[in-house]
Amino acid sequence: MSIIKIAVVGPESTGKSTLSMQLAAHYRTVWVPEYAREYFDKLNRPYKYDDVLAIAEGQLRSEDALAAAANRLIICDTNLIVIQIWLEHKYGRCPEWIGDTIRNRPYAMHLLTDIDMPWIDDPLREHPHLREHLFQRYSETLDSFGIAYRVLSGNQEQRRTNAIAIIDSIIKPATNKKAAL
Repeated sequence: MSIIKIAVVGPESTGKSTLSMQLAAHYRTVWVPEYAREYFDKLNRPYKYDDVLAIAEGQLRSEDALAAAANRLIICDTNLIVIQIWLEHKYGRCPEWIGDTIRNRPYAMHLLTDIDMPWIDDPLREHPHLREHLFQRYSETLDSFGIAYRVLSGNQEQRRTNAIAIIDSIIKPATNKKAAL
């Protein structure tokens, strides 16, 4: 049985981690936390370009490791789309392998979190005044890769409810096809 992967992406402070945890709990499965937080907890200096590449590799490793424990579905709090936008915004460049991996690592759906939630300050967040610009970059990047995505707006409960409806529309047909066999 193949694992259905859902990626939650979007600008900083838009509820991605909370939503990922809520969805994993709802579907009784695992979620892949944002590896950058774990990485930065151990870093005792300002991060550099190579650190972001190490975070990309760590995110992929975490996703692969947790997929084995998934209950038919895995929720990913960020993926390489986030890394690509981060690298392009901060450094003006992104290595080709990131784009290649995005193209060759499919997800059933990307849930793009809107910027209509209030900013919550966090020492790891950098761009409170660029959320609109970054949200547009997410839309453009997802479109440029031809990736299926839905925008989640509203408060946390509205986002959770809408995300569940979107995910159910993906996993229910798969269940019904198996029942018909």
